[in-house]
Amino acid sequence: MRIYLSGPLFTQAERRWNRQLAAELEQRIAGAQVILPQDFKVGSSYNNPKNFPKIFDACLDALREADVVVAVLDGPDVDSGTALEMGVAHELGIPIIGVRTDFRESQDRGVNIVVAAACATFLREMSFGEDLTQLAKDLAGKIVAALKRKDE
Repeated sequence: MRIYLSGPLFTQAERRWNRQLAAELEQRIAGAQVILPQDFKVGSSYNNPKNFPKIFDACLDALREADVVVAVLDGPDVDSGTALEMGVAHELGIPIIGVRTDFRESQDRGVNIVVAAACATFLREMSFGEDLTQLAKDLAGKIVAALKRKDE
């Protein structure tokens, strides 16, 4: 099972959290492979503007091959790349599990109503607990359930 982890990936904290969540999911779901777009690079560069089109294509190719998308929806507004990836996944019929740990409120479960509506299911665990292990356990259950519904 290929899980595409879509979310902010720009700060050390974001990248570390993504990597920890990916490791937790791979431990909890037999045969799971979490795809981290933050690891995509061309040659030795992650951030060379001349390679941006190739990185964009790599993200979309990996997304098309995913069985499920986990979309991290934290922040005052959803990351723009995550929003685009969610739109592509939704159009392709790939289930999206929205995850929000941010306690700020917005329209629907803390996010824009269109973003919320694109999610097959949603996990909202407030940041106060800071328990990534529990979040990964709850998320793994939602991923497995979403894939079972897709296969029915």
